[in-house]
Amino acid sequence: MTEDTSSFEATLTCAQTLDAADTLAHMRASFHIPKHSDGKDEIYLCGNSLGLQPQRSAEYVQRELNQWQKLGVKGHFSGDYPWMPYHEFLAEPMAELVGAKSSEVVVMNSLTVNLHLMMVSFYQPRLLKQCILIEQHAFPSDHYAAESQLIFHGFDPKEGLMLMRPRSHEATIRTEDILLRIDQHADTLALVLLPGVQYYTGEVLDMKAIVSKAHEYEIKVGLDLAHAVGNIPLELHDWGVDFAVWCSYKYLNSGPGSVAGCFVHERYHDDEMLKRFAGWWGHDKTTRFQMGDEFSPIKSAEGWQLSNPPILSLAAIRGSMDTFREAGGIQPLREKSIRLTGFLRFLLETRLSEQVDILTPSDTEAQGCQLSLEVNSEKRTGKEVFDWLEEQGVTCDWREPNVIRIAPVPLYNTFEDVYRFVDILEAAL
Repeated sequence: MTEDTSSFEATLTCAQTLDAADTLAHMRASFHIPKHSDGKDEIYLCGNSLGLQPQRSAEYVQRELNQWQKLGVKGHFSGDYPWMPYHEFLAEPMAELVGAKSSEVVVMNSLTVNLHLMMVSFYQPRLLKQCILIEQHAFPSDHYAAESQLIFHGFDPKEGLMLMRPRSHEATIRTEDILLRIDQHADTLALVLLPGVQYYTGEVLDMKAIVSKAHEYEIKVGLDLAHAVGNIPLELHDWGVDFAVWCSYKYLNSGPGSVAGCFVHERYHDDEMLKRFAGWWGHDKTTRFQMGDEFSPIKSAEGWQLSNPPILSLAAIRGSMDTFREAGGIQPLREKSIRLTGFLRFLLETRLSEQVDILTPSDTEAQGCQLSLEVNSEKRTGKEVFDWLEEQGVTCDWREPNVIRIAPVPLYNTFEDVYRFVDILEAAL
């Protein structure tokens, strides 16, 4: 399905009309918008790398600093948001964003730490069933993690790491090719590890179909949702995903390096045979402070926790979660996102079709906020175009070897942002 562009015109007036009709336009005031050197708002199209700061975040973080100042250690048990259970306040709103039960979600660690912890439990290779399927040009950290897990288990990553490539002369991976690859290699696959949204191309994978196919052969599926959470609707529980991990500083706007999220399907919560790396914070809460030596995991995703989390980072995440709830959740944001990104694509195809190639699929089901652009210009390289955009007050994202990633975020970007960006890009070319 493609976006209906019949009401679009390649004019500033059209952009302003779309903004006037936008029922989420008020959400922009909930964020701090960086300023360009001329004192005007930047055209910030980089929420796929670092989301902007919600207005609530400083207030929420300051509240915990005040608690620490006034109460010291007693802050763990005092006030409206005591630190001891603080991560629990994030479970429900985070679960809403990923389509899970609250018991299946926990906020902890960083994405790659969580990925390793999950592979301890869900990557259980045998001699003939050892392979991990990931996409070619995966986010490097995922590639490193998968490769190092193979080495840890004594396997050669050249044999154990199965790379899913696009077809010749295509930029994105076809779902039918992933499903066929699983069919062909089911006897050797131990884990399918794929993104919800591919970071380089912006392609949304058909997660439901991939999980269903892998589970036909009892192959575990893990998802890296760094570019999916807060961007597109997800149904992790209903799809039957085994585990998922994500960061919270991109579309979740929770601050640089903020604490990540993790999903473990409820069917594993009571599985005492499942291997895991254990830590004190994952121990049964009713006996945790008895300080015993025998580990008794919490019967939820919390059972994979290692240590008590950094409260100041969780406070910033809570500010973001409350902002998402103010917007009405992911569904209205997704509806605006389809319209906003559709307008960006329309302008690029109308005005710059010969100078810009869009790698991201045009099907709205296969794209989120991000469009990945390759520049074809005799005057400037892609990197020179990117540098020009930065000089003109556009914040976007460059990825080697030749992609400019543009991500209009429905929480704070406008249709006029998109129009002005294309104006500046056209000038650069």
